[in-house]
Amino acid sequence: RSIDILEDLAEESNNMFHLNRRGYLFATADPNRIQDYRDHGEEAASLGAGELRVHDESPTSYVPAQLEGYRGEPDGADLITNTDVIHQHFSYLPEDVIAVIHARKAGWFSAQQLGAYMLSKARAAGVNIIDGHLSDVHVKNDRVEGVQVSSGTGLQEISTRNFVLAAGPMLKAAGEMLGVQLPVHSELHVKMSFPDHLGIFPREAPMVIWSDPQKLPWSDEERRFIEGEEDMQYLLGEFPDGVHARPDGPDDSPIVLILWTYHMEQVEPTFPIQFDEHYPEVALRGMARMLPSLKAYFDRPPKPYLDGGYYTKTMENRPLVGPLPIDGAWIIGALSGFGLMAGPACGELLANHITASELPSYAHWFLLERYEDPAYQELLKTWGRSGQL
Repeated sequence: RSIDILEDLAEESNNMFHLNRRGYLFATADPNRIQDYRDHGEEAASLGAGELRVHDESPTSYVPAQLEGYRGEPDGADLITNTDVIHQHFSYLPEDVIAVIHARKAGWFSAQQLGAYMLSKARAAGVNIIDGHLSDVHVKNDRVEGVQVSSGTGLQEISTRNFVLAAGPMLKAAGEMLGVQLPVHSELHVKMSFPDHLGIFPREAPMVIWSDPQKLPWSDEERRFIEGEEDMQYLLGEFPDGVHARPDGPDDSPIVLILWTYHMEQVEPTFPIQFDEHYPEVALRGMARMLPSLKAYFDRPPKPYLDGGYYTKTMENRPLVGPLPIDGAWIIGALSGFGLMAGPACGELLANHITASELPSYAHWFLLERYEDPAYQELLKTWGRSGQL
């Protein structure tokens, strides 16, 4: 539903936020992953994501993604196990790759441009934007009556019967203003961008994701140095799967984004964010497992730019959308890892709640009260990665 809304917004705005449908390409060198790919593709197909197409012979009916735009692309996923076909279409992958699965109804877009477009639509609809800090929520007899906002001009009291909690990483703290304990936690996620001045990263690539755990490639000299530094010992251990990257910007842009969350511990959101000083080296070397040509940067890496923020999530990584126990209080949050993608449908869902409009069949599964359902509690005991959005 959310991707449908994004495509509608792209249509009406002449695609000002550059939505594409290049997809997500997962790759593996582990024979045991092939069945995982097949199982996940079939499960997604059974839930309405589109058919799983298996390409194990050459020639094949596999259709590469177009570089720009979103019209006319297939849905579902393509599982390719024929290595000749893999290297025909993805020549930048390592020789030992034995399977890829290409999720097709996926891609990326400019978050800034989409935000600017939605903000202009909101203002055109009469929304008044106030730049300030929420300092208090007024609740009387379990009913929201107003909020207090502090800004450069002092305190401002706003009377309202509807208050939407959409505080991102500050969701838990904002919930405490209402006396509501929200079952969320945060993780720090970082991304690195750098100029690919050697032109190594394929500009036509989809989002590429390595599915296997790995140890980073170090020279003997580097390894000896790391072994002598106590705070660097983790660099010699096994890192999780999931390093991923994509080209950023127009065709003539040299910028590449790499993302890899290898520290998964729960943290309290603090600002300014402190980044792991070794992240650029780790991300580059990890991505080189999937794109070996990036090894050319090991000795003279390009100057990186680090950015990131907090993924705020529920235990099973499904969002919270709907009413809170305080009358007039609503929540939209915990969209961890897919906020931009799921935001349009979550916003629509919340608007339906607030306006007492007809709710879609999936509305119940995003309510805070789902955790009071014994059947849901039992489901959580067997929750797997494919259960996440």
